[in-house]
This record gives sequence, C-alpha cells and structure tokens, in this order.
Amino acid sequence: MKIAYVVPGPMSKGPMGLAEMQRREGLLNGWAFAGTQVRVIDVPHGPASIESAYEEMIAIPPTLDLIMQCERDGYDACIIGCFGDPGLEAARELVKIPVIGPCESAMLTAAGLGHKFGVLTIFDSLIAGQELLAHKAGVASKLGSVRATNIPVLDLMKDPARTKARLIEVATQCVQQDRADALLFGCMTMSFLDMGDEVGAAVGVPVVNAGRCALKHAEMQVSMGLSHSKKAWPTPAKMQAGKTAAEIRVA
Repeated sequence: MKIAYVVPGPMSKGPMGLAEMQRREGLLNGWAFAGTQVRVIDVPHGPASIESAYEEMIAIPPTLDLIMQCERDGYDACIIGCFGDPGLEAARELVKIPVIGPCESAMLTAAGLGHKFGVLTIFDSLIAGQELLAHKAGVASKLGSVRATNIPVLDLMKDPARTKARLIEVATQCVQQDRADALLFGCMTMSFLDMGDEVGAAVGVPVVNAGRCALKHAEMQVSMGLSHSKKAWPTPAKMQAGKTAAEIRVA
C-alpha cells in the first residue's frame, strides 16, 4: 500500500526544511502497518505555515494539483497534511482514491472515546474555524471546547519542553473546566512532536495524534477497498464532459 502525505506548503523550502519532512516521513512509516509505504511530499509554492483561513485558501490550488498527480502516480490514498483539511471536499471531487483530512478523522475518533472531546489549537483566532470543522464532521454536539496554546506553528519545535508544559497546561483546562474526556492536537506540527502519550498520562484522558489517526484511516479504507462516495463528492460537471482540470481554468 502506497500513501502520500501531501504537505500544503513548501516545507522543504521553509524554516523547517527537508530534514523535517524526512523526520515526519520516518514517524509515519514507523506508525504504519507492515506493507504500507508512506511518502511525504510538499507543494512547490504556498504559505510557510497555515494559521488563518486566508493561508488555507492560497494553499489549496497547488495541493489539489499534487493530489491529482499522486493518483496518476499510483498512490492508493492521500492525506492532506494540515489540520484544517484545506481543499478536502474539492480533492474528493477530483480523485477516486481515498483523501483523508486529519481534522475530520481525528474528530471522528475522539468523539468515540468519551462523552466530550477538546481540541488544542494554536491561536484564539483559529477557535471559531475549528468549531466549524466539528460541525462539518458531524460531531459538534460532542465538542467540549477548543483552547489555544498561543505558540505559533514555527515555534512549537524550538523548545519542546516549554511546548509540552504548555500543552499539558491547556489540556488540564479542557479536562477540568470543559469536561473533556478525550483530547486531540489541532495542529499537525503538534502531532508530529509525538507527545500525545505524555500529555494524556499527565491529564488522565486519551489524546488523539491527528497525523497517526489520518494514516490509520487511510490504511483502513484502502485495506477494505473503500473510498469516499462519488455521490457525495461527484466529479465536476465540466470534467465529466471531458475537460481537464487545467482546461477549466481561465488564463
């Protein structure tokens, strides 16, 4: 099984660099079942990190192009490597292979682990957007809260001890004040710090790693011969009529 983890930003050219892409690829392959190969691929241009709706929007076009290329290259599934799931619905319209959104898969999983779940995000400005994502995933009634760490994405890895302490602090608030029975990391860089077990042990509830969860959803769908419904996400009418994605765009 071949799975592409598609980073919707030029990570290899940014502050994190190619080494971080390779580290994440190593983690994903370590989490994968025997026989699964995961490759981390980034887009050629876009935001260095995604911390707003605007940055999500400008990340989507090159991400969709890369997902279509992955299908042509024989990948069995794609994961969109951003917690906001940018372009998820459009990608499912454009390809037949499974396309997994880490937010959707993590929220669906967390919702089954208790009565309420909490999300640890980056900034207060992202809280409303992640509440909306819970509505889209159909689990808004089980969302206890979204709380911000206020550590920027590109700073999360600079001082891992400080980041872990802050994650535990915010997680404790979710559990004690918002009655969360489970938690998830609302940022892929948080997930790739791989601190879920430590944070969970500190606060006494399970913590869902969105990166690992997305991978397992991809493996599950491929192994079961499943993919998203084309009734729900039909191929765009112009493409059904024979136009390519490039031909749809007006120069």
